[in-house]
Amino acid sequence: IVFGYGLAGVGRPLIAFVTGWPTLLMLRFSDRVGKGLRSSPRDALLAASVDPSHRGLAFGLHRAMDNTGAVIGPLIAAALLAAGMPLREIFLWSVIPAVICLGLALALREPEAVKPATPPAFDWRMGDMPPAFRRYLVVVALFTLGNSSNMFLLLRARELGTSQTHVPLLWAAVSLVAAVFSTPLSALSDRLGRTRVLVAGYAAYSLFYASFGLLSSGGLWLFGLFSFYGLFMAATEGVEKALVADLASSERRGTAFGWFNLTAGLLLLPASVVFGWLYQAVSPLAAFGFSSLCAGLAALLMATWVRAGSPGGGRWPQRGRSGPPGNLKAGLMGTLFCIVAFRVTHQGRWNMESSASASTLPRRLCCRGSGLPVFRYRRKKMVKIVIGTTSFSRSRTRSMFSYWPLHSIE
Repeated sequence: IVFGYGLAGVGRPLIAFVTGWPTLLMLRFSDRVGKGLRSSPRDALLAASVDPSHRGLAFGLHRAMDNTGAVIGPLIAAALLAAGMPLREIFLWSVIPAVICLGLALALREPEAVKPATPPAFDWRMGDMPPAFRRYLVVVALFTLGNSSNMFLLLRARELGTSQTHVPLLWAAVSLVAAVFSTPLSALSDRLGRTRVLVAGYAAYSLFYASFGLLSSGGLWLFGLFSFYGLFMAATEGVEKALVADLASSERRGTAFGWFNLTAGLLLLPASVVFGWLYQAVSPLAAFGFSSLCAGLAALLMATWVRAGSPGGGRWPQRGRSGPPGNLKAGLMGTLFCIVAFRVTHQGRWNMESSASASTLPRRLCCRGSGLPVFRYRRKKMVKIVIGTTSFSRSRTRSMFSYWPLHSIE
């Protein structure tokens, strides 16, 4: 983390001395390398520093602060330019926030839980990652394929008649909305579940791009449309990373964030290339429609494919409650009640006993972990059971089933 921030902090002020594009390219490349080095370990450290029930809040606050800087920094630079300060000097003054950032990074201390007694062997492979995490990466790749450079949005706004002075203000509106709403919307995923918020965010992205592609003229109302885009950013940027932390084990969390950032980074360039080709060779509607389609399919897969195996998917509570371990059918997902119906052929007499002695009774119907009483039957008769969200085995001599308590089902 320190090396990543230090590399960026050194490279940006040096832009003031650039005299040709090769040097500028090298400095910008070093800046992106620094971002790649710090992002994954920083996200893993952030995930380990907060309670799992507040990961959405933590990552949302991080994104809010990042977007706040994206608003304040350009405004300060614009004010300095308006005051007559040369652009070269503005780049030199950027060394001040760089030194402050580097000092804060040096002051970071990892929580004790992050330091295992025996450091694990280096392994960047994804073979032992949970299946739900691998499915999630596929969805992220599909969505990123339709998430082209935001410069195309500003180009389209300019073509629709937006004045040159209003174009930067459009993006300032996006950053401002994202900064204001990142924390509350990401914190909402701690209650509703990660995938539910991501599905809503991807659907909003799809709607925004479809609407933008159908526009034929611009106006001041574009500020409202771009603000809507800021809501998409607020609802997805922090929640995506919180879901990575939910799906990966603590020992492999850094590797998981590395795979997440690698997947998103590799698809960004092809996304912009495809979008640009469609924009120029076919039509803007085709380009925006392609991005809208990718986001819509990603939302669908997130809701039906990733959510089924995701502990942060919103199906089960996130605040310290345990969910069912098995693969329950989709029809049981919304179960809100439990029905137990017993039918005994012939006449059998039932004795009610406490569940504390359940393990010592050989022939009884045992509701394990539920706090319900245990029933024992004296005759070897068939018992028929109907229960929501249950797994059970049945024989002629005994019937035993277990189910998760109702308080763990939303």
